[in-house]
Amino acid sequence: MNNRSGRRLRVLYLAFYFPPSRASGVYRARATANHLAANDWDVTVCAAPLDFLYDIIGSVDEGLSETVDPRIRVERPSLNQYSWQQDLRSYSKLRRTFPLMAKRFYEFGQEKIFPERYASWAWASVARGLKLHARKRFDVVVATGNPFASFGAAWLFNRLTGVPFVMDYRDSWTLDLFTDEPAFPEDHIAWNWERKCLEKASAAVFVNEALRGWHADRYPDVAERMMVVPNGWDADVIPAAGAVEQGETPIATDQPQRPLKFAYLGTLTAKQPVEEMADAFKMARRHPELADAELQIHGHLGFFKNSPQSLLIRLGLDDAARERGEEDTGLRYCGPVSKTDVGQVYEDADVLVFLAGGGKYVTSGKIFEYMAFGHPIVSVHAPDIAAQDVLEGYPLWFNANGLDVDALAASMVAAGKAARDLTPEQREAARRHADIYTREAVLIPFEERLREIVGRPVTE
Repeated sequence: MNNRSGRRLRVLYLAFYFPPSRASGVYRARATANHLAANDWDVTVCAAPLDFLYDIIGSVDEGLSETVDPRIRVERPSLNQYSWQQDLRSYSKLRRTFPLMAKRFYEFGQEKIFPERYASWAWASVARGLKLHARKRFDVVVATGNPFASFGAAWLFNRLTGVPFVMDYRDSWTLDLFTDEPAFPEDHIAWNWERKCLEKASAAVFVNEALRGWHADRYPDVAERMMVVPNGWDADVIPAAGAVEQGETPIATDQPQRPLKFAYLGTLTAKQPVEEMADAFKMARRHPELADAELQIHGHLGFFKNSPQSLLIRLGLDDAARERGEEDTGLRYCGPVSKTDVGQVYEDADVLVFLAGGGKYVTSGKIFEYMAFGHPIVSVHAPDIAAQDVLEGYPLWFNANGLDVDALAASMVAAGKAARDLTPEQREAARRHADIYTREAVLIPFEERLREIVGRPVTE
C-alpha cells in the first residue's frame, strides 16, 4: 500500500489557464490539480484573473469549474492588460497622461526583463506565493506553460525560497510547432530564460517523446531530468465512455440506410487544415456509402472573440455562401459544447474526424478522448505528427498519412464503411487501447516524481 502518512505535502501550481478558462491546455491543468488533491496533496493554484477571461478574451466554460476538486485553493493574481486594452477608459493614469513613456516602459520589460506579455501575472504570482509560503511552507512548485512566464515565476520563487520546482511543457516555448523551427533568433532573451530555468528545475515534463528529445538535444546537461507525461482523457467528465467501459451497449449500427454522422469536436483554429477537411468530405459524400452523410463540427471557432467569421468562410458556412445558394455540402457547425457534455457528442457520432495542425511534435489532447469512445477515427493532419505514436495500435484508425484530398476522401469512405459494419466486440477492442491513457494512469508517474523531489517517495 502507498505510504502517504505524515504532514500533507503542499504544492504551488502556476497554471494561468485554469477553469473556467476554456484554453486548450486547461484540461491538463485541471486534471493535474485534481489528481494531486485526490492523492492527499494540499494544492494552491495561481490562475488568470477572471476579468481577463471574461472581458478580454471571452473564453470561458463555466461548467468546467464545477469539475475542480473543492479542496483546491485558487488564487488569481493581477495581470497588466496593457497589450489587450482597446478602451481609453481602461488605461492607467500613466498611460493616459504619458502614453509614449508607458509604451517605452512596457517594451523595455518585454525586451530586457521577460519576453512575454503575461510577465506581470508571473511576478504577482510570486508575491502571492511568498505570502502564502510565509504562513505555511510549500514543498514544491509546478509551473505549466504556456504562458511561459510561469516558468520564470517558478525560477524566481526557487531563488527566493529554495523550494524546488518542476516545468510542465504543455506546449513548446522556443520551438514553433507549426514550422518545426526555432521560435526565436539565437540571440533572443527567451533562450537565456529557458536555459536558466531548466538548469535550476528539478524536472522538466513534456507531452510526447518527440518534444522531450528536441529539448534534450538542445540542453543535454539537464536531459536526465526530463520525462514524458502524455495527455490523456478525463473519465470523470466524459461518462459515456465510462458507460461503454462498464459493458453497456454501444451505439446501434444496424441501420445501414441511415445517413452517417461524422463529427469533429474541439476548438477550430486557423492553424488547422480546415479546407482540406471540408474538400475531402465533399468528395467523400459522392460515394453511395456516404450519401447524405453529415460532418458536424462541435466546439468554439478560435480562442478569441473575432475568430469565428474567418473560420466560417474557410468552411464555406458563412452567410455569403448561403446567399449564393451553394449546394449542401453536409458540413454543419453545431456550436460550443461544455466539457461536461462532450460525452454525448462523441457517443452520438459514427466516425470521429481528428483534425490537427502543426508538424511532427504535435500530439493534441483531443485524440485521447476520441479513442476512448471506440469509433472509427479519420486523421486529417500532416504526416508523422507525434499523435500517430498514440494512435498506433488503435484498430479503427484510418490514416491517409498526409493532406492529399483524394486520399483523405478515401479514408473517410473507408471509415464510414467500418462504422456501418462495427460490432460491439470491435468497439470494445478499440476502447481497450484507450485505457492506458486515462488521466489517472498517465499522472501516476508524475505524482511519484514529485514525491521523490520533496523526499517523500511512494513505497509499497
